[in-house]
Amino acid sequence: MTFTSFKQIAASSVLGAALLLGTSVQASAQKTEQQRQQKQERKQQQQQQVQQQQQQKAERKQQRQAEAQQEQQRMAAQQQQVQQQRQAARTQRQQTQAQQEQIAEQQRLQQKAARQQQNQAAAAAAEQQRQQQLEQQRQQQGRQWSNQDRSRQQQSSQWNQSQWNQQRQRQEEGWQRQRLERYRAQQQQQQRLEWQRRQLLERERRIAQLRYQQRYLDRLRQDQYRLQNWQYTYAAPQYRYYRSGRYYEVNQYAADMLRQAVRAGYEEGVRAGQSDREDRWRFGFQESFGYQDASYGYNAYYVDLPEYQYYFREGFRRGYEDGYYGRTRYGTYSNGVFSLLGNVLGAILNLQPYRY
Repeated sequence: MTFTSFKQIAASSVLGAALLLGTSVQASAQKTEQQRQQKQERKQQQQQQVQQQQQQKAERKQQRQAEAQQEQQRMAAQQQQVQQQRQAARTQRQQTQAQQEQIAEQQRLQQKAARQQQNQAAAAAAEQQRQQQLEQQRQQQGRQWSNQDRSRQQQSSQWNQSQWNQQRQRQEEGWQRQRLERYRAQQQQQQRLEWQRRQLLERERRIAQLRYQQRYLDRLRQDQYRLQNWQYTYAAPQYRYYRSGRYYEVNQYAADMLRQAVRAGYEEGVRAGQSDREDRWRFGFQESFGYQDASYGYNAYYVDLPEYQYYFREGFRRGYEDGYYGRTRYGTYSNGVFSLLGNVLGAILNLQPYRY
């Protein structure tokens, strides 16, 4: 073998070794790089796992907080519901108790009003009976006077018509004073009844009927002022009318007063009926203060109070029906004024000319 060949072989060996060494170095570098990347990937995975764990932990914490908040809300709602139920029960008990007390008070007032009405009715009946007796006495005495007067005229008596009228006038004035005293006593009693009626209407929330009662009282007070300035004038009987099985003799002033009673009763009845209809209250003219009092327009002259009240209530009952049902069966309406029909007034009174 020549030196050149040997040199080629050695060069080839060196070259092979160098290539092998380069390959090994490159492989080692690649392996190191791979290990570094794997280590970095594991580190990233660990960081991601830590982040996921922290996130899961935060989510669980939020979930527990939400559950705790929901539980608090549920407990608060439950407590509020229990409190509302208790409050509703207390309110219901209070309302029931108030209703029971109101019903009991109404029953007590109604019973008291019924007793008062009974007492008033008994007193009115006794007064009416007494007045009838007085009227019978007056009529009997009047007939006696008439007979005596005719007898004296036939026998040329010394008494003249002027003396006869003076004596009759003095007696009428005495009766008038008695009427006035009874009327004033009746007004004092009605004032006490009015206060009880006002309390009852306020509890029943009958606002329109309460306004009507107050208006009636105002008109009644004005009427009493008018009565203070009234002057009595004597007049002989000119009419008579029939009621409750007997005839009554009245003069022109008394006849006008009875007509006034029926007309005023009709007007007040219309207003009372309209008030009950506005309050959506049941039909009942006897409950109205105007019907119970029945003295508006009375002047304590010429006519006894029970007589005036009887005809006032006759007009009131018919007016209440028209006002409550919104009709004009017994009267007319024009320019804000309610007027009783003339034929109805005539049928109620039926006044006839009086003949001696």
